[in-house]
Amino acid sequence: MKGIALSLLILILGRPSAVAAQTSAVAGDICPGELGAQVDAIANRPEFSRSRWGILIQPLSSTATLYSRDAQKYFIPASNAKLLTTAAALQKLGADFRIKTSVYSGENGSLYVAGRGDPSIAEAQLKSLAQQLKQRGISQVNQLIGDDSYFQGSAVNPNWEWEDAQAGYGAPINSLIFNQNAIDLLLSPQALGQPLKVTFVEAKLANQWQLQNNTVTVAQNESEFIEVGREFDRPIIRVSGQLKVGGEPESAYVAVVNPANNFLQYFQQALATEGIPVKQSLVASASRNLNQELATVESPAMAELVRETNRESNNLYAEVLLRLLGKVTDKMPVPQEDTGESGLKELKTVLTQLGVNPNSYILADGSGLSRHNLISPEALVQTLRFMANSPAASIYRQSLPIAGESGTLKNRFNITPNRVILQAKTGTMSGVSALSGYIEVPNYEPLVFSIIVNQSDLSTAKMRSATDEIVLLLNRLRRC
Repeated sequence: MKGIALSLLILILGRPSAVAAQTSAVAGDICPGELGAQVDAIANRPEFSRSRWGILIQPLSSTATLYSRDAQKYFIPASNAKLLTTAAALQKLGADFRIKTSVYSGENGSLYVAGRGDPSIAEAQLKSLAQQLKQRGISQVNQLIGDDSYFQGSAVNPNWEWEDAQAGYGAPINSLIFNQNAIDLLLSPQALGQPLKVTFVEAKLANQWQLQNNTVTVAQNESEFIEVGREFDRPIIRVSGQLKVGGEPESAYVAVVNPANNFLQYFQQALATEGIPVKQSLVASASRNLNQELATVESPAMAELVRETNRESNNLYAEVLLRLLGKVTDKMPVPQEDTGESGLKELKTVLTQLGVNPNSYILADGSGLSRHNLISPEALVQTLRFMANSPAASIYRQSLPIAGESGTLKNRFNITPNRVILQAKTGTMSGVSALSGYIEVPNYEPLVFSIIVNQSDLSTAKMRSATDEIVLLLNRLRRC
């Protein structure tokens, strides 16, 4: 619809304070028999009276249960869904699998660039393709044709919320991806009372977009938030919100509208830099018989793609992995079938073969962005356990954020009396907080767990704080 601007709320969650209740949860060691009452004391607090908790805690070595609370019920998992997607991708495709992007020769001086969903392509990869073509003797291109047909179906999941689909974290998923299909902005605090400095990470985009800046730099004792909006009928990006004076710059992202055209635009620029002019470029939505391969680039190995997916909770990477599963299904693909839907079917097949109960989850996407996803703590714990005993165990586990060190857990559990050796996947959206993974307990044995809060009216900070208190209880377990 023309003239309608969409405003996206991007919560600034960087630089969080230490978990408020961490110190209160650290007294002495506790026995396994005492764990239930202490977890209940947290989950049953009055502020959680209208919230739902789903919890399952087990030793990694067995299916004995240390604590269970609605563990077989469905919950909205947020990004914990990525645990299932990455497990299936590693099992089916292998840790060494790479995604190939190729350029083929065509008739009458045309070139076809065939994308297969590589989410890592940036300027360096396009430059490599252009240099390879130059070495092949290509001096001009009459038609540059982008083959965007490898992934079939909608580029945006219809179950995603409207606001999410316009944000960089909800960018469209197609076969020709450049810079994760997002426009990167950097917002920097200035002097108190002054607007934030809004910078396009790619400077030349500043000439293509009109920026409406309604931000302000605020005092240290005020809250921080950023809202980024984009109009659909005009190249206008609107930014509002506030950051604290003296604070670090924050990143914001807006999804591109036509990702395949965006890819071709940048590839055309890369070719021009190598002295290869392009007369015309267009996107082909149907595959065709391609001739000689002239140039190619490959993505990092699947192990690295999975690490980016889990450690940084990258939605676009997760959705690509799901669609890759849809392309390698053991069943004959139905022509024009949505590749994402095929991927969901294959994911369930792979995880069932792994040993995960197929009735313990229902997925609508690969990233967890959809609120139609339903996963039980049982499914998450089963997936974590079975992957711990698979050939890809170390790769899968190392892909998870490390408490106090990396990824989405970098700023959690970093101020505690005792070190928490935790590798786990986070999940957050309004009313939802999840944490599932592995913990090495100093005086007990390794545990696998899933903790999910749903239907909560509390802030993300409060939900996380309570979740972290439970994890700190696990860290105090001892044999007795």
